[in-house]
Amino acid sequence: MHQFTPMAQPVPRTSDSSSIAETWADRRVGITGAGGELGRALTRRLRQRGAWVVALSHRHKPTELNSLTGPQEWICWSCGKEEQLDSTLRGLDLLVLNHGINPGGDQSPESLNKALEVNALSQWRLLQRFEQLERNLPPDRCPPELWVNTSEAEIQPALSPAYELSKRLIGQLVSLRWSAPRQERNKLPKLRKLVLGPFRSDLNPIGVMSADFVAGQILWQADLGLPLIIVTPNPITLLAMPLIELGRLTYNRFLWTNRRDP
Repeated sequence: MHQFTPMAQPVPRTSDSSSIAETWADRRVGITGAGGELGRALTRRLRQRGAWVVALSHRHKPTELNSLTGPQEWICWSCGKEEQLDSTLRGLDLLVLNHGINPGGDQSPESLNKALEVNALSQWRLLQRFEQLERNLPPDRCPPELWVNTSEAEIQPALSPAYELSKRLIGQLVSLRWSAPRQERNKLPKLRKLVLGPFRSDLNPIGVMSADFVAGQILWQADLGLPLIIVTPNPITLLAMPLIELGRLTYNRFLWTNRRDP
């Protein structure tokens, strides 16, 4: 997967910084779905490392928010109004797309539409806006990063057809962006995909992993420079996901064209 090679190098905060702590110190991190279990766990972990966390949530700011472990900023937004976040996105070093819903077995058109909108289309719009923003970064600042939580439901059953469908869609879209020519990708934020197994949350109260464990694994693998971050106890996903991405990359690059509108 030669496309992943340039993204697999750890990126320091400055040209003479090497420690993990300095990598995250003072970086501005925006997290959608920040009010959920994983969002809160990532916030705690990132704040411990010195990051400034901006919560991007559909929920209103809690009346009681821990000033030491909670996000320093809280911004409410709604799917379909992604353009209202432009000023916030422009100031971020990292955007984590983590929001989502799980309708379970509900397969009504309304539930399908909502799952596709929240889990896939709104994330795709935010991904595009974050990529297209113009930034004037000082030379000692590392390029911005974009992490997308697709879930292992992208390739495995999750007992929720609407959830699986929406996760497959956003997963395929991320794979398409990975397949862009190197000269194009080098001008864009570094893109990482988070493929996560079942962890305990409001969406999945019987998950086998804790959200804090998953958050720790995500940051550890990110510090290693991995573009494809997989956290799951399922060996099938660990083996199959890299092969699937290799197949997608080969297929997409073989057929790549970029016809621009006149």
